[in-house]
Amino acid sequence: MAAGQGDSRYDILFEPLRIGPKVAKNRFYQVPHCNGGGYRDPSAVAEMRRTKAEGGWGVIFTEQTEIHPSSEITPFIEQHLWEDKDIPAFAAMAEAMKSHGALAGIQLAYSGINGPNLYSRDVPMAVSGGPILTFTSDPVQARTMDREDIRDLRRWFRAAFRRSQQAGFDLVCLYGAHGFGILQHFLSRATNSRTDEYGGSLENRARFLREVVEDAREETKGELGITLRLSLHEAGPLGFSNAELRDFIEMHRDLPDLWDLAHGTWEACSGTSRFTPEAAQEDLVRGIKALTDKPIVGVGRFTSADEMVRQIRSGVLDFIGAARPSIADPFLPKKIEEGRFEDIRECIGCNICVSGDMTGGISRCTQNTAFMEEWRKGWHPERPRPKGLSQSVLVVGAGPAGLEAALQAARRGYQVTLAEAGRELGGRVQRERALPGLSAWGRVADYRIGQLLPLPNVEIYRDSPMTAEDVVAIGADHVAIATGAKWRRDAVARLHLHPIPTDPAMPIYSPDDLMEGLGPRNCDVLLYDDDHFYMGSVLAELLVSRGCRVDFVTPAAKVAEWTENTLEQGRIMRRLLELGVKIQTNKAPEEIGRSEVMLGCTWTGALTVLETESVVMVTSRVPQDGLFREVMKLDSGKGGSGRTVKLIGDGAAPGPIAWATYAGRRFAEEIDQPDTGGEIPAFRREIAWLEPGPSRLP
Repeated sequence: MAAGQGDSRYDILFEPLRIGPKVAKNRFYQVPHCNGGGYRDPSAVAEMRRTKAEGGWGVIFTEQTEIHPSSEITPFIEQHLWEDKDIPAFAAMAEAMKSHGALAGIQLAYSGINGPNLYSRDVPMAVSGGPILTFTSDPVQARTMDREDIRDLRRWFRAAFRRSQQAGFDLVCLYGAHGFGILQHFLSRATNSRTDEYGGSLENRARFLREVVEDAREETKGELGITLRLSLHEAGPLGFSNAELRDFIEMHRDLPDLWDLAHGTWEACSGTSRFTPEAAQEDLVRGIKALTDKPIVGVGRFTSADEMVRQIRSGVLDFIGAARPSIADPFLPKKIEEGRFEDIRECIGCNICVSGDMTGGISRCTQNTAFMEEWRKGWHPERPRPKGLSQSVLVVGAGPAGLEAALQAARRGYQVTLAEAGRELGGRVQRERALPGLSAWGRVADYRIGQLLPLPNVEIYRDSPMTAEDVVAIGADHVAIATGAKWRRDAVARLHLHPIPTDPAMPIYSPDDLMEGLGPRNCDVLLYDDDHFYMGSVLAELLVSRGCRVDFVTPAAKVAEWTENTLEQGRIMRRLLELGVKIQTNKAPEEIGRSEVMLGCTWTGALTVLETESVVMVTSRVPQDGLFREVMKLDSGKGGSGRTVKLIGDGAAPGPIAWATYAGRRFAEEIDQPDTGGEIPAFRREIAWLEPGPSRLP
């Protein structure tokens, strides 16, 4: 089928394009991205990449692959290509990536001053020695590499090139972006204070990179495409600035086969939609094409086909780079090619995918509930599991969990009834999308509603509050109760496990109150955040916009502490300070009076009094599980209405939106599936085999 069903506007996105000795079938380029699987879950990672190949991507890359144990970034779980016995796992991955005509790329990295080596216990080596620069502030320093170390590193890169080629990869990406790779460390005066031939002038600082590229071409006999990922701009007076990057590219215009350009830090490159719009890096990239004869790929959380075309036609980019959009919809290229724009699951820019890597778990996606479950559970983002023997499903509640449960059950072929107590579908997503910076989150509801409405096997009832008797009377074979949760108006959360003394004269509000348009205006407000995710800071912004003077109180050492995992904590802190919000960390309310709050230091217990006119509690949520309990009472666990009755999403255990959509997917996937009774994991996992041989190395 022609691109866009005959709409020639998008044909340019599907033109083949050369990368050195290889040719990409189109301009869709999945840049390297983490996924939380790494060396621990190689089959899960391979199947995830295979799904993207099926979805039409022209180029697909692995995540960061560490080439040697003298530089590894534990606790983060990335890939290792340390020795030949690592090759089979990579060969399986390369085969999966090439299964539908994509070029398979591997990103090779040596982390240098970013590698604490907590697993290998090797002494870290850096371009210039100093404290390890990581998210976790490890109390470790790296030593400065001497010339012999540099020769060793070149040899280790050569071994990695050989192994990459043996594994079947088409492209190699040399990682020198985000402040993480040693190639950037050589280029940047901030991390390179050497006085030998590898330091000083830009030509000298680029020497190692030139040598490694030459080694790559020699080792692979010119049969692999060599790409170079560099930072667009490193802040600070000694950072590798955008101007210096342009000088470097002009000096080495034909050095790699492709320039892969990304913002200076990971936080800046992968900014959340709350702070970073689509195509945010354009100003830093524009004009670089004139400095080189090689193609350029860049990122910008691209989800709009029109914006992609503009980037190409205006001469900014040659390839459309994507990490998060490729996660949210692995079939993005195919849907654009087929003109199925209404079927695209647009990335919402929440960065919950990043949190999987940051926490050492496995990544998930709010929009694509199959992400990283393709192998583990056999879920597919587009192909539903075959329908079982039963016929009908009732879903009560049309929030993110209910919408996903209804959609996935309907796709499997069940007759679905979706009942929503209110007029509007979407639940918490519809309320939260109206908060400052969160409009893109509405895509969670918009996509699912748009997919449900045309389905002939779905009936949607709005303004339809359900009683237990109603649920039983419908007689569905399977029932999902997704009735959500409500925010508390007291201090009960992580620090306070029970309510604190409170004078009823003090006006106290919950996030739900503020999202309904209630709450304080033009007055002093104490906002207490013991949730530590985004809600507290977003509501602080809302209150400032209402003319309030806000004291932000948290028992944590920093504002919105958990957003470190979504790469936005620093931006949140800056935003609140710029808005004039007063930050009080390591404190919590101990008693609430008529016009004041007694705050206690979470370390010393020292008490201070803060006068205020109202309080907003951002603490914890209470599952709205009353309907579920009433239904269960009617039939002793069978629910009367059919085979299964399950409480899902926030109604069972409140969490982020991604947890809710995942719960909806799991409910639908498990309909008519055998019940293991929880005796074995509900997903496949890989077990490390014991190595033969003596217990000690010779």
